[in-house]
This record gives sequence, C-alpha cells and structure tokens, in this order.
Amino acid sequence: MAFTPTSSANHPREHSTLRFTATVVAEKEPGVQVIHVLPETLANQIAAGEVVERPSSVVKELVENALDAGATRVDIELVEGGVRLIRIRDNGMGMSQADLRLSVQRHATSKITSLDDLEAVQTLGFRGEALPSIASVSRFIVTSSQAEDGRGFQLTVDGGNVGDVTPAPHARGTTIEVHDLFFNTPARRKFLRAERTEFGHIEDWLRTLALSRPDVELRISHNGKAVRRYKQELDANETRNARIIDTLGADFFAQRLPVDDEMGGIRVAGWIAKPTYNRASTDQQYLYVNGRCVRDKTISHAIRQAFADVLFHGRHPAYVIFVDIDPKRVDVNVHPAKHEVRFRDSRAVHEVVYRVLSNALSQTRAGSAKTVNVAGYSPPQAIGLGLRLDDMRAAYQGLYGPAVDASQTAPRFEHAPMAEVQPGEVPPLGFALAQLHGVFILAQNAQGLVVVDMHAAHERIQYERLKLAHDAEGIVRQPLLVPVSMSVGEREADVVEAEADSLQALGFELVRVSPSAIQIRAVPNVLAQGDVESLVRDVLSDLRQHSNSRKVEEARDELLATMACHGAVRANRRLTIDEMNALLRQMEETERSGQCNHGRPTWTQFGLSDMDKWFLRGR
Repeated sequence: MAFTPTSSANHPREHSTLRFTATVVAEKEPGVQVIHVLPETLANQIAAGEVVERPSSVVKELVENALDAGATRVDIELVEGGVRLIRIRDNGMGMSQADLRLSVQRHATSKITSLDDLEAVQTLGFRGEALPSIASVSRFIVTSSQAEDGRGFQLTVDGGNVGDVTPAPHARGTTIEVHDLFFNTPARRKFLRAERTEFGHIEDWLRTLALSRPDVELRISHNGKAVRRYKQELDANETRNARIIDTLGADFFAQRLPVDDEMGGIRVAGWIAKPTYNRASTDQQYLYVNGRCVRDKTISHAIRQAFADVLFHGRHPAYVIFVDIDPKRVDVNVHPAKHEVRFRDSRAVHEVVYRVLSNALSQTRAGSAKTVNVAGYSPPQAIGLGLRLDDMRAAYQGLYGPAVDASQTAPRFEHAPMAEVQPGEVPPLGFALAQLHGVFILAQNAQGLVVVDMHAAHERIQYERLKLAHDAEGIVRQPLLVPVSMSVGEREADVVEAEADSLQALGFELVRVSPSAIQIRAVPNVLAQGDVESLVRDVLSDLRQHSNSRKVEEARDELLATMACHGAVRANRRLTIDEMNALLRQMEETERSGQCNHGRPTWTQFGLSDMDKWFLRGR
C-alpha cells in the first residue's frame, strides 16, 4: 500500500493539512515476468531526451561529428529556427555504405574501441548516441561519400524506422538533413520556444565553436538567407584575431590581455579582458578544455578568485580561456551532452588557472604603455595655482607618513625609489598639470589628457605594498590560549583530517575531536581578532568543493584594503606638482594600479581626437 499526497485546494477547510489517498499495489504472482527489454525506437527516444534538448543540440552534435571527420568547411542551413529543417554539409572524410547503416545504431562509433581509448578521449564525440537519438525524433536523411568522383550513398530514417541504403551522388564529405524535429514526440515539441529564440541558441553555440576553431570555415543561413560566415584563413593568428572581433566585438579585442603559460603539464592560454572592461552578466565567458567548450565549477571558481581583487562588486569578467591537459587527467564522460568534465587532480588545475590569470592581471598597471620619446619635450611646470601645502614635504614619500608599527597590525616596509624620467621622455601617464577640486589630478601625456582619481590611485598603491610586506613575512600562526570547539558536518570534519597539511599552510591548527566536532587551536595571526569560526567554515567549504581555498588571503586582503583606504590621501588635500608627478610614477610601477581596491578605475585617458570632437574642431 502506498500513500500519495493530494492537493487540498478544493477543500477550504483543509488549508494547512495534506490529504493522503491510499493506493493498493497488487502483489505479483510468483514466477510472472515483469521486466522486459524496451523496443529500440523507444530506447532511442529516451536517450534523445538527454542528448537532443532543442535544435541547437542537434546542430552541436552534427557539426562536432563533421569536425571529428576532418572537415575544414561546414555549411549550416536552417528553416524556422531549425525546427522545420536542419541541414549540415561538410567536406570531411565521409562514410562508406556499411558505415551509413551502423551510424544510426546506438553505441556505434569510430572514436573509441576500448576502455583505454575512453580514458584518453581527444575527439569531440565518442558515445555513439547522437545520430540514433536525433533520427528517432525526426525525419532523418544522411548522404555521404568517400570518393572523389561524386559516387555516394544515402540512408533515410523516419522517426527511428531505418530504411535501406541506396546509391546517391555526393561530393566527398557528408550531408545530414533533420526534418520536422520532434514530430513524433509532441510533448517535447511544446517546450520549444519561438523561432527567433531557437535560432539565437544556435548562433550562441556557433560563436563558441568559432572561437575555438579558426581553422574551419563556418557558414550559416536561415530561411534561405545567408546570416553569417566565419572565414578560414591560412594565418592562424590573423584568423584568431578576426574571430575575436566577429564573435565578441572590437571593444573586447581592444581591451584583451593575452594569456599563455604552462605549469605542471597544464597549459592555460587565451585572452582575458582588462578589469575595466567588465560585464553585467556572464555573456562573454568562454571556457575550453582540450578544445571542448565546457562548464566547470573548479576553473570558474579559480577565475573568479583571480579577478576578485580588481573587479567591482556585482560585475563579471570577460574571457576566452583554453586549458590543455593530458586527456588521461580529465574525464569527459560525465554527461551525455558532454558539457561537463571531471579532473583527476582538480586542485592542481585550480591552482594553475588562478596563478596564470593572477600573473596576467598583476601587469594591468595604470598607463601600461611604454614610455614615449619626444625630442625637446620637458615636463609642464607649476603655474601658480596656490597648490603649496603647509605640511608639504620635499618628496612624495611624505604622503605615506611614518612606517606603520606592529601595534597597528601592519608591517614595516621600505619605500621603493621612484624611477627617474630622462629628458625628452614622456611616461605613460605623462606629467601633472594641476589638481581639480582637490580630487582629480590632470596630467598631459603623448596621447592627450590623463585624469587620475588621486585617492583611489593612492589606495591601490598602499594596498599592494601592504600585501607585498605580508607575503614576504608569510603566514604567522597564533596559538589560541583557550582552544575553540565547534560543531561541523561529518564531511567538513573529514576535510580537517584529509587536508591537515593544507590547513597548516593556511595558518590553522584544527583537530577532529568527534565525528561531527573539531577544535581550533591556532589561527593566522593577522586574523586572530576576527570571526574565526565563520572563517574556518568558509575554508573547509572551499576545500571540500574545490580542493583549494583562498579565504584566508581574502580575509587578510580585506583587512589590508581597509587599512590602505584609511591611509590614502584624502579629497581636498592639495598636492604640489612634484607630489602629483610622484604619484603618477608610482601608479606606473604598481601592479593592478588601473583599479582601486574596490574595482573602480583609478584613471582615464582623453585623446586629442576626443577633445577635438568636444569643440567640433576639423568640421
């Protein structure tokens, strides 16, 4: 007997209770067979529910098959957003007469032959489910040829009913037509959206493919009209540049930072946009593992952490990241649609991605262009704007005041000497002209006018110096006079035992005292006065989910950022020309000085052409 909850909406007196209906399940007679094998057509339709979600899923599977077949050109024709017709034509190696019939059978594939092959997959497809799944929910026609003389063969499948293979003329390669998608599964068809929406999903996916395969020409048409063409070029660099502009736009191209580094056999390459080019959503985030576009929590977490120190709250970075790793170190057989992967050593992948991106972002110094040589140029001089200070010092170091002592929890540090500017050289941020409203510094460089938010800029300089000082000392542990006991889940307690070395490296001494309780005996010195229990919970959560945690560094950085903010030069404090120039030089030398500690920009550039437009010059 089973009890099934039913709604009480039709019973006004039973608003707060559930009514249960008793259902009697008849007992099976001994020896009666109730398990049976599903018909192949029904099995394929069930599998299609995982592989074929909408027309874009069909396009993805068919185009990936074309690429695995060595195609260098793929034409995609769509009618009514792909619901009425999807036609994919490629110039790949084609299929033989025997292969055509096998291609629409479940688990028939040319990509793998053994478990060893599965553990080192390098092709986009490998499961042998896509074609039979698609053919079971459409009117499906595949025509292919391996010959150069135009002789080919054709196979028709109508809703899973496989016809005969017949001769058909076709150039070398394959054409697949998918007519009337979901015609025999009306419930699935009802979930499809408007024609424009379905076509938009296909365009979005094609964009992800275009970024990763500049060596392939891609053409797409919709309702008989050519929509887009991604050209194939012989020069890989030129092709990749053209692809970036075509897919992500000229703004991303202008703001991109190249990334290319390898650590521990893991290569991270591609482009990240400068922090000042950020987005309200994640619409320009593209991640590839061994050429396959995927969604991965480990890598996404590492990218977010790399940008955490330079991105304004609520904004998202833009990037195109390619991670190349030994196929044996990554499992791509996680989901039928192959959107997800699982790494053998996710901690190593997380650390490499974080380090490579952090190194790239650390070079985003304000005015990150080279010094320009201009013959006969000399820095502008003060013009009598009454900028002298009663407490003026001869050098910019006076802005910092005395070194912070240990009682203020900040370390002592020496101020690095400022780079000298040779006569005739114009540094990236130029030379100071004046101060505006006690808030902004106006400077002139080779391109035009530079405007600097002096508090935000000085705040970043202070912050980076405090971080360097703490990094030089390393994490110092402070034993607790009275150990703190706290209750945790069993998984978190398991992490305490399994990740003891990692926790010690982060400055913690944690001991498991029961299946669901731990004891805190030591914590990082700089954070000893904070909410230790919350910090421990966050660290354990990160270690459990990502095998890595930067919660200690983030908490420390938050403290140092507060100190830097309070120590930075305030608005309405008037600076001398020498002080302003010294601040500009320090910005040019300081990592991440293009943004303040909160992710806001510290400076902006107005070119001479921009200012000409202000006054309609040249018209």
